[in-house]
Amino acid sequence: MAVVEELIRKEADGTLSFGNYLLGEKKKLSDFEYEGDLYKVKTFYEITKLEKNGLFVYESVPGTSVNCFKADDTSVSFCVEGKGDSSITLELEPDESYKIFVNDNEVGEMKANLGGKITISAEINEGQATKIKVEKI
Repeated sequence: MAVVEELIRKEADGTLSFGNYLLGEKKKLSDFEYEGDLYKVKTFYEITKLEKNGLFVYESVPGTSVNCFKADDTSVSFCVEGKGDSSITLELEPDESYKIFVNDNEVGEMKANLGGKITISAEINEGQATKIKVEKI
């Protein structure tokens, strides 16, 4: 897995890839059209953030590269890479419960707050992709 040099792109399988944790200065790209929606990405070594139609979708601290990001009504899945452990926040449905999987291992359940956010602490080894999946219960 590699950083996304163009900041955000659509993959051949229909998923999104975004983020470049190797950048020394913040870069952003707005108005990336994907499936009728407009996406905005901000990324560099300190943070990576994705918005859809002006609404929060994903944030990691420190910055990460995300590949094969796919979200629907019941799940979110992606592979993430960075320089080390990362705190990943996702916007989901408010007050709903979710199962969290890391590298295909269930690591627990979490309930989204009233704003719909959950935060996952991910152990990330540079140069290795960590697979994350969140499923609505």
